Parts: sequence; structure tokens; C-alpha cells
Amino acid sequence: MIDHRIIEEIKFRNNIEDVISSYVTLKRAGSNMNGLCPFHSEKTPSFTVFTSSQNFYCFGCGAGGDVITFIMRAENLEYPDAVEFLAKRVGIEIPRDNEPSSRGPSRSRIIDMNRDAARFFHTQLYSEAGRAGLDYLKNSRQLSDSVIKRFGLGFAPDSFGAITDHLRSKGYTEEEMLSGFMCGKSKKNGKLYDYFRGRVMFPIIDVAGNVIAFGGRVMDDSVPKYLNSSDTPAFKKSRNLFALNYAKNNAEDHIILCEGYMDVIALHAAGFSSAVATLGTAITSEQARIISKYTKKVIISYDSDAAGQRAADKAIKLLSEAGCEVKVLKMNGAKDPDEYIKKFGAEKFKDLLSGSRGRFDFKVDSVLAVHDITLPDEKIKASDELCKIAAEAYSEAEREVYIGRIAEVLSLPRDSIRADVRRQVSRRTRERKKNETRNAYLSGTGYGDRVNPDFVKNVHAARAEETVLGLLLSFEEHRKFFADGGFELSEDDLATELGKRIFTVLKEGIDATGAFDLSIFGDRFSVEEMGRITKMRVSREQLTVNDRSVLLDAVRVLKSESAAKSGSDDVSYDDLLSLINKKKKEN
Repeated sequence: MIDHRIIEEIKFRNNIEDVISSYVTLKRAGSNMNGLCPFHSEKTPSFTVFTSSQNFYCFGCGAGGDVITFIMRAENLEYPDAVEFLAKRVGIEIPRDNEPSSRGPSRSRIIDMNRDAARFFHTQLYSEAGRAGLDYLKNSRQLSDSVIKRFGLGFAPDSFGAITDHLRSKGYTEEEMLSGFMCGKSKKNGKLYDYFRGRVMFPIIDVAGNVIAFGGRVMDDSVPKYLNSSDTPAFKKSRNLFALNYAKNNAEDHIILCEGYMDVIALHAAGFSSAVATLGTAITSEQARIISKYTKKVIISYDSDAAGQRAADKAIKLLSEAGCEVKVLKMNGAKDPDEYIKKFGAEKFKDLLSGSRGRFDFKVDSVLAVHDITLPDEKIKASDELCKIAAEAYSEAEREVYIGRIAEVLSLPRDSIRADVRRQVSRRTRERKKNETRNAYLSGTGYGDRVNPDFVKNVHAARAEETVLGLLLSFEEHRKFFADGGFELSEDDLATELGKRIFTVLKEGIDATGAFDLSIFGDRFSVEEMGRITKMRVSREQLTVNDRSVLLDAVRVLKSESAAKSGSDDVSYDDLLSLINKKKKEN
């Protein structure tokens, strides 16, 4: 446990506006700050930083909380690690005790272990055991020693205990090695075994310079070709990108998005130092938003095969939603950037970058590749697909450009294409409004609520509960009224389990003056629950009537519902059946 006085000092020195500004472009909106939410894709800002209360809330996705909650979400950290992250940011030393942690290995401990593992792998590459790996990198892949050193490449010996024995000698425990995905545990004999064996190793380094995970590649046709770290306390695959630690400093013009580690390394070696890659999976919306923090132009350089083009199609969608201008490379004569540079050289690849296709041209080429437009039926199908794509454009002017391009490639009248696109736009609008209405209804009645699944069981009481909690969270005079005994309310009167937990912490934290420290919620609730707590407070503060009568009315509803529930005379089905059978026998 970290002393709350230290946590408050850490929060005080980490002004929420300053911290969030390093992740989000904020603009002044009255006394608050607005920006595009970093936790979901949006084009209209719904993310608000409340500078007076040092909290944030997104009205689009429901993320909310204080500066610690923000770092937990943004950096994928547990509460203590987020506190430590912010403490380091402002130079505060957190006192340590000798009590073992009950929450498992910490992020900092896993990062220390990864650093020692990376040094071991790199040393092994230049040893007798790593000769095959070094030959592969220098001769097969044509990498220089300076490039190998820059990326910290290494080699995992073909042994079941090489890295495990080394890390154990460094003082790391079995739990830490298992948690950090350095080894597995045999079900037969309970012994540890190295995950990475006989592979060239690629350290994955975050933007702060920490080794957070590894990728390992075989040097033959063995499968799996790549083995990547699973998620650990220090690493989440969907929120990181290979080589972003270097690319972020060269991303002003654009970022080149690749599929594999070797493509990225080959591009950096050839002078294209803004290249990054996803980590063994298709791009995620989180990765797209991370990229959009560093650049607004992305050039996709995926493999030219069908799988690569499908992956490029998904990347276009997610990156566009994140606000990036997206272009796609068309490589003829090579399957990937590494092969292209080896065959044609860096200058030719530079020319490719200059002539990269825009998002719509890529889509047009993809549609025309599967439809023979010399045939009437195929031309109709191609027209329908392209009109749907054009209808996705937000701007009327952008749609007009696409309409002209479709008319040109299909040799059809522009007015006909325009009419079809407008029909698609109308259909999309109707579907969006229908979904918004349905979602609003479900949200209002609590259906699908994963944060507070009890809400739907008694909507009337749950709404009264949120009113009471929102008023107590927001207004000191209501908290003082409660502390002075102005009304009686117990945990049992609350309608949901989440509400009971929030009320318990509130009751513990309110002093005689009504003062309350919101930071005591941080280590007791998840980031999703913190978002809901923030929503309760923000929602009440936006209303004009928040006086004592509103509070007491909501309290009466809760106590009435609670009394009705506890005083219920309902008879179970089994009891009723037993009673009926008894009566039959008596008659």
C-alpha cells in the first residue's frame, strides 16, 4: 500500500492538464479543456478535462477518472504502477517496505528482467551458440553490426533452460519468469522450460526505452515462424508497435506501417527511419490511435499477397477513423519492403513512397481486381461496391471526387453514380439513427451494462442510487449533511453491488466537515468503474437542480425499494407446489 498523503502529493505535482496534453491535443472550452478521446475513435471531441476538479471524462465512451486513472488506461498499468509512473515523472521517491506483494510481479520488475534477458540474448548472438543466428542476420538478411546493435538483436540458444537458468542466477523468481512469458511450466514434471529456443530475438522497446517484450524468429521453415510474448504486466500487444521508440522522432512527415520486424529493420537500415510494425497481429484501434498521436499521414507497406491486401484494408479503416490520411504502397516485383529494397534499392523505394496510392484508389484497384467490368453483371456489382465506399466519406466534396473517379473507371454517367451514392448515404443515415435510438434505449434501461450489471434488475432504484451517489460525490454540503446525520442510509439500502461498494468507500472517507478525497477510490475500483463514478459526478454537476430535496427524494426511493424487497412475502415455486399437494391430501 502507498500512503495516501504521498499519492496526493504525486497528483498535486502532476497537473492533469499537463499530463494529458502529452497524449491528447487539448483546446480551451470555458473553464475546461476538450480534445479527441485517446481511448476510442471519434471525429468530434467528446473528451473533457475538468481542470478545477483535476478529473477527465469522455462523453463518448465513458472513460473517466483522475490523472492516475488516465495513466492506467493510456499506459496499460495497474494502479500501483501508474502511481510509480507519475512519481518518476516529477521526481518523487516512493518509500518501499519489505512486505511481499499480493498482486503478483510488478511492471518494473518484469521490465528489469526483460532488460537482463535482452542483454543475455545479444551476448549469445556473438557466442559460439549463436553462430547460426549471426550468420542468418548478417548473410541471409544482410544486416550490419551497427543495425544489429541499434535494434538490440539477439539469439536464444536451442536449449530448454538457457534463459531460465540465467534469469534465476540474476535473482528472478519462478513467478516472475512465468508472468513475464520467459518460460513455461511442464505439466508432466513441473519443471520450467524456455519459451524462446533456437530463434533470432527481437526486443520490443517502448517509447520510454524499456524492453517490454520479445519476438523470436526461426531461421528455417519451422512453425511457428514467429513467436511473440503474450500480454504481461509490462506489455499489451494491442497497445504497442515495434520500433516506435525510433520512429516517433521521425514521424513528422509520415509513418510507414509494415507487417514484420524484418521489414521495419530493413527500412531503417536503408534510411527510412519512420517505419513501425504491429506485433504479430492485425492492427488494432488502439494502435491506430497511438500512431495518430505522432503523425497524421500513414503509408501502409504490407505484403503484396491477398492476405496482406486484406490486412491493409482493415488498417485503412482504423487509421482513417483515428484521423490519419492513409496511402498504400503498390510494390511490383517484390512481396514485401525488405525484398523490394534488396532487389531495386532505396532510391526506387523512395519513389514508391512519393507515388503511393490514396485510400480510395486502393479500394478501386481491389474491387476491379475481382470484377470483370466488361461483363454487365460484374460492372453492376463493382459499381454497387464502389458507391458504398464513396458513401462512407464524411465530406460532400470528398464524395464528389470519388463519384467522378467511379464514373471514369466504369464508363458510367456521373449523375447515375451520384444518385446511387446518395441512396447509400441515406441508407447509412437511417441505420445509424436506428442504432443510436436502440443503444440509447438499452443504455437507459441498463441492458448490456457490463460495469454495473445489477442496474437492469431494478432500474427505478438504480437511478435513485446514482442520484444519491452523484450528489454526495459532487457537493460538500450534501456530504456534511450526511455526516451530521441529516438522513440515514446503509449499504443494504443501495440497489446494486457497485453502488454498495461506492457508498461504503464514501462513508469511510467523508469527515465531519464534508471533505472527501476522491483518490481513495483509485486502488479499489477498476478503470471502467472509475469511469462510471466520474459519470455519476459529472452528470449531476451538469444539472441545474441539485438541492437537498432532490437528495432526500432519492433516499426515500432507495429506502422504500429496500423495505419492499426485505419485506417480500413471495413464496417459491417449490413451496407453493408442496402446499398444493398437502391440501390435496387433506381433501
